[in-house]
Amino acid sequence: MSTTTIPASLAELTGSWTLDPAHTRVGFVARHAMVTKVRGSFNELEGTAVVDGGIDSAQIDLTIQVGSIDTRNADRDGHLRSGDFLEVEKYPTITFHSTSVKANGDTLEVTGDLTIKETTKSVTIPFEFDGAAQDPFGNVRAGFEGSIAIQRSDYGITWNAALETGGVLVSDKITLEFEVSAIKSA
Repeated sequence: MSTTTIPASLAELTGSWTLDPAHTRVGFVARHAMVTKVRGSFNELEGTAVVDGGIDSAQIDLTIQVGSIDTRNADRDGHLRSGDFLEVEKYPTITFHSTSVKANGDTLEVTGDLTIKETTKSVTIPFEFDGAAQDPFGNVRAGFEGSIAIQRSDYGITWNAALETGGVLVSDKITLEFEVSAIKSA
C-alpha cells in the first residue's frame, strides 16, 4: 500500500494542481449606493498551478467565464454582463497568469497579469495557505484564501449613475476574493 504525502507547508507543495471549481470561489464585493455592499461570484472557472523546482517557481493560471457572474439578482447580473460593465459578448473571459510567486511562512504572494476586457494590469494577491489534506476519495487537496482591491475604471469599466444625495451608485473600488481548493494530479 502506497503512502500519500500530505504537504505540511508551502515549501512542500510540488507537482501539478488543478482548481476544483465545485470547492473554489472567485468572488467580488462592490459598494452600492454608497451605503451597502453587493457581493457576487463567478460560477464557471478553471485553473492550474504547476510547482516544479520549489514554490517560488510555481506557474499559476486562471480563466473565468464572465457570463457565469452571479449576484443572486437576474436583472443586476444581466446589467453586469452588458456593454455598461463587462461586455460578455465581446470579452467572454477574465484571465490571470502569474509572473512571480514568493512564499513567506504561510503566506504566498502571487504577482501576475490580470486581464479584464483586454486590459492587462499587474497585480499582487496575498494568499494564506490554509493547509492540505487527503479527502475521502484519495485526492490530496490544498486550500488558499486571498483578496485584492482593484479599481474597475483601470479596466475600462466606468458606467455609473449619480445619486441625488451625492456620490455614485457603484463604487470604483472592487474587492476580488479567492477561496481556492486545488487537487494534486496523480
